[in-house]
Amino acid sequence: MKTNGLMLAVLLTAVSGAAFADASSDFSELLDEHWEWRLSTSPVLASRLGDRRFNDQWTDESLEAIERRHTQTRDFLRRAYAIDRSALTSDEQLNHELFRRQLQDDVDEHQFNAFLMPFSSRGGIQTLENLTSQLRLVTVRDYQDWLSRIEKIPDLIDSEIKLAEEGRKRGIMPPKVLMQRIPDQLATQLVDYATESPLFRVFDDLPEKFSAADRERLRARAAASIEDRVLPAYRKLDRYFSQKYLPATRDSIGLSELPNGNAWYEHLARSFTTTRMAPDDIHRLGLEEVKRIRSEMNNIIEAVEFDGSFQEFLTFLRTDSQFYYETPEALYEAYLATCKRIDPELVKLFGKLPRIPYGVKPIPDSIAPDTTTAYYTRPAADGTRAGTYWVNLYRPEVRPKYEIEVLSVHEAMPGHHLQLALQQELSNMPSFRRFLGFTAFVEGWGLYSERLGYDLGLYTDPYSRFGQLTYDMWRAVRLVVDTGMHYKGWTRQQAIDFFKDNAAKAEHDIINEIDRYIGNPGQALAYKIGQLKMLSLRERAERQLGDQFDIRAFHDELLGAGALPLDLLELRIDKWLAEQQPAADLP
Repeated sequence: MKTNGLMLAVLLTAVSGAAFADASSDFSELLDEHWEWRLSTSPVLASRLGDRRFNDQWTDESLEAIERRHTQTRDFLRRAYAIDRSALTSDEQLNHELFRRQLQDDVDEHQFNAFLMPFSSRGGIQTLENLTSQLRLVTVRDYQDWLSRIEKIPDLIDSEIKLAEEGRKRGIMPPKVLMQRIPDQLATQLVDYATESPLFRVFDDLPEKFSAADRERLRARAAASIEDRVLPAYRKLDRYFSQKYLPATRDSIGLSELPNGNAWYEHLARSFTTTRMAPDDIHRLGLEEVKRIRSEMNNIIEAVEFDGSFQEFLTFLRTDSQFYYETPEALYEAYLATCKRIDPELVKLFGKLPRIPYGVKPIPDSIAPDTTTAYYTRPAADGTRAGTYWVNLYRPEVRPKYEIEVLSVHEAMPGHHLQLALQQELSNMPSFRRFLGFTAFVEGWGLYSERLGYDLGLYTDPYSRFGQLTYDMWRAVRLVVDTGMHYKGWTRQQAIDFFKDNAAKAEHDIINEIDRYIGNPGQALAYKIGQLKMLSLRERAERQLGDQFDIRAFHDELLGAGALPLDLLELRIDKWLAEQQPAADLP
């Protein structure tokens, strides 16, 4: 009997081990299959990551392809649920949870039909040439692939017109105030000659290493393709958009005005914040943060002995020439100098820094008037393209000097570049975690990083400190105006006025920001929600560890698993604190 019992135990152990191995293998195969599917069905994403296999293609934006991708996503989700999670290792269980959440989010969002509003005033079909700034155009093949993409633009335009027309018929339409920006952007494509097209620019300065015959052939093909195919397609789009679509767009701005709009916004609030917070709760939190930050701002106004009201101080900051550069070149040099000052100080706060560098570049002229003050694009996955901190040099007279430090720590180091580049270098994680993420973490980290400017020796004058508070206020205002417009019936002007009453940003920037929130509901909620969670975790660690608290170790742990939903981030830090606690308790 003892022998039989031993044999049974060995048999059960073998079966259990096989089950664990099977679950792990099945899940690994599912992740690999899904990532390959993701790249093949999203060629632009693949190109941005440095995967050049699909560089001659656009994403298929036909309604049939969108429905097909939705069905395939549901199938991936079904297969994920079918895997025995208990048979996975702890690391695999985390991967499984994150994979399942992202797929579920995609499936849930499909019901709201956002794809039936394909046009954006912040880029898209009318500014496709800007993609070249994120491509590696080095070989003749690279330029041939870009030409193949150019030649497919008419098909892409036809697909987007069909989506837009379906949306028009169903009453799923974007706000007119945003769509009114597009005709001027589209006008840059409506040239008389192919060589004047923005799409031809990359062929004006082909690499010298190319033979004269290759250069002549590429330029001839580009000119012919643009002349014969692309220009007629853009003229067709212009006629449809100006004559049929724009007049039918809605005067309202809130998502709640669309079919099932309240449920749609509630979904987006949960998705972007990775919390269960209701829009009304987020709105109240925003008002509380605005009140708190306003008090800190008043302290600075008193310290500089300004003789006037809060609004008069904001007017002073917006209009006094001492706070602005006269030329785009001077503004650009200031951004470069600030980044150079920050980089050597980072070792004070981080034990691990990314290997890949970043650069600072001006936002392209074609989109600068209609976009935000700055943004960041991540490095290529294969290391062939550095990260880029894009800065807006359009109208330097409305871009104050006191924003430069706080903006740079958010977008570059130690903000987005540090976090996203480190995440890409976590080679032990599956691709979907290395190259994708959760907005509440990514943007929460960017906003959290703004506070780190004090630790880096920035904000030494009261106006720069006011600039930091202005940016913190900006994100608090977002909680109020985003929920206000999309859930509580606020008007656009009401949102603009609330923003102007509480932050020193220039009116041009405020209008662009409000229009951004109108066009991308819910996304703006992620910043402040993520920041507050990270600040609370740091306060908890400082309180529990006391003199043993190490800011470098804390940051390395916070960033060590890439972007996480906020609830899972809290679990990670709590586990780390439990491991640190015995050492902290030693006499």
